[in-house]
Amino acid sequence: MRVFRILGRNIRDSFKSVFRNFSLSMASISSITITLLVVSISIVLSYNVNNFAVLVEKDVTIVAFIENEATDEELKQIEEQINTLQNVESYEFQSKEDITNDMIKSSDIFKNIMEGWSLDENPIQNTFLVKVTDIEKIGDTATLIGEMENVAVVKYGEGMVEQLVKVFEVVEKISLIMVASLILVTAFLISNTIKITIFSRKTEIGIMRLVGASNLNIKIPFILEGLFLGILGSIIPIIITSYGYMALFKNFNGQLFSPFIKLIDPSPFVYYVSGVLILIGIFVGMIGSWRAVRKHLKI
Repeated sequence: MRVFRILGRNIRDSFKSVFRNFSLSMASISSITITLLVVSISIVLSYNVNNFAVLVEKDVTIVAFIENEATDEELKQIEEQINTLQNVESYEFQSKEDITNDMIKSSDIFKNIMEGWSLDENPIQNTFLVKVTDIEKIGDTATLIGEMENVAVVKYGEGMVEQLVKVFEVVEKISLIMVASLILVTAFLISNTIKITIFSRKTEIGIMRLVGASNLNIKIPFILEGLFLGILGSIIPIIITSYGYMALFKNFNGQLFSPFIKLIDPSPFVYYVSGVLILIGIFVGMIGSWRAVRKHLKI
């Protein structure tokens, strides 16, 4: 009970101290707010770029064109062979009739050309559309499918797909490095701001030592004060991130510039980002206060 009573008193005193030293607290809170806003923007951009990369990778499809002479039995054999490949996530068979009908529906030009074709005159080939599990191995999978009997041609955007994979890998690494760097810069800026705040209260700390307060009893209120500063400093970034991203998603119908660049759904994404921001604010605030008291003031 005594421990909880002491802790409760420290929490109360820390909370009061934030408002007692309002101007200095505002400097720390402003520093936390500004830097967390930058971190928030970086996180949102990073996750959406990665989401776009994942969507593009999922959309890449191997198209296997089948010889027109292939019988139904041979088509079934090709399907069974595709089904045994390890890197195949899913596949779909499209007959020449289905492809022709889709093309006729999509354009009046195709309709005028194709409507008069008989089944024997139709030059379009049956196809298998294959999606892979690991896009980095798509070339190997396409080669295996191309070697199957009665498979005429295999296409998947070779060359361009490999380049896209490399670009997305680079973008992902840069995004992670950028977010990590910003968090470190945030910790440094906030830590220095809190150091200045605590340095201005050196006399207060000296009085606490004179009346017999232990180092731990002196540090705890300041660490808790750093926690409150972190929470208060993260409120504005959380509000701006949550409502700003929801408004962006709504106004652009969940996409940017084109239907291919889709944004991450706001729920539960904004809640995850908000949780990360408040955790960064609390962690950095407490660490900044702890370092300032322990090292800067030689307590």
